Amino acid sequence: MKLRSCLAAVGVAAALVSAAPAAGAAPQVRFLGQTTLPHGLQFQGTTVGGLSGVDRDPRTGEYVLISDDRSYTNPARFYTAELAVDDSGVHDVRITGTRALLHPDGNTYSLPPLDDGRTVDPEEIRIDPVTGDYWWSQEGERPKTTGPAVVQPSIQQARRDGSYAGSLPLPANYAITPDRGPRRNLALEAITFSARGALVTSVVEGPLLQDGDLPTADRGALTRLTVQGRDGAVLAQHAYPLEPLFAEPEPGPWGPDTGVPAILADQQVPGRYYALERSWVPGADYKVRLFQVDIAGASDVRDQDVLEDGVRPVRKRLLADLHDFPLPVIDNVEGLTWGPRLRTGERTLLLVSDDNFAAEEFTRFIALAVR
Repeated sequence: MKLRSCLAAVGVAAALVSAAPAAGAAPQVRFLGQTTLPHGLQFQGTTVGGLSGVDRDPRTGEYVLISDDRSYTNPARFYTAELAVDDSGVHDVRITGTRALLHPDGNTYSLPPLDDGRTVDPEEIRIDPVTGDYWWSQEGERPKTTGPAVVQPSIQQARRDGSYAGSLPLPANYAITPDRGPRRNLALEAITFSARGALVTSVVEGPLLQDGDLPTADRGALTRLTVQGRDGAVLAQHAYPLEPLFAEPEPGPWGPDTGVPAILADQQVPGRYYALERSWVPGADYKVRLFQVDIAGASDVRDQDVLEDGVRPVRKRLLADLHDFPLPVIDNVEGLTWGPRLRTGERTLLLVSDDNFAAEEFTRFIALAVR
């Protein structure tokens, strides 16, 4: 797309974002099926695991999946895959390729510890509707003590061979500083394209330090959703309300982990998204819910250093709780993308879970239909 056309598209899309979405009842979501990959599956000298993001190329029907391996097992990488989603579920999953994600210097990323400025924490991947290349989020790292080991969150651009192609400038409040910005392990995962690639939307996984405490069983919390042009211009930022914890955590060395690992634009309704909220609570395991999100009417908080009382957050509607479906276990589901349309006219959603490279967890693909 030529620069003039791209900027024009950003302007039109920005106007569309503020338009009120169509009214109506929440869409119906039904379970189609699920399948898992063998634990420790080997492909071209790599271990397939840690799949934390997925996207579908509408031009080819092929899927791309990113591993959140920080180069501990193999160099940071993504996979391509073919699979079938239809009325009978999801099946015939076949990994077709893998590529390493490359540093701007052309080499693979370093293995932590964070001591050379060349480590990453890949989490999400999206196919650029304009170029066909890949954009991927790296969460960033707030170490237990701040210093040169800080890795800032970023949205990187990679060619289809994994080589570095650029990065998206992020809002100033996404930066990790000693007393501001994302919390440790709750930074940047969820990204999505809308308006035919003119807009990029991201969500911070958990509340910024300055925006209040983490969710508890008694109350939720506020994090931030940002809409940008593909040149990095911040067009709007909104408060996103996280759900309270679904159970009281048992005491122990590990605290609960809850947040937004994936967001997906509804290409048919400007300003509407689908978001996953994934929670792990010690003693109660996982809960994963799918929400419909509308940003129309929400306060623009891009200039607010702290989210205060009176802010109008985005509107959410619960569409599905994975506990309501016949799944053998609720996994660490982190990836979300559109699948093909069914003969019934329903759209499909494909979800994938991150097995954390642990034998007791699963790489699971889940197919849903949305009417």
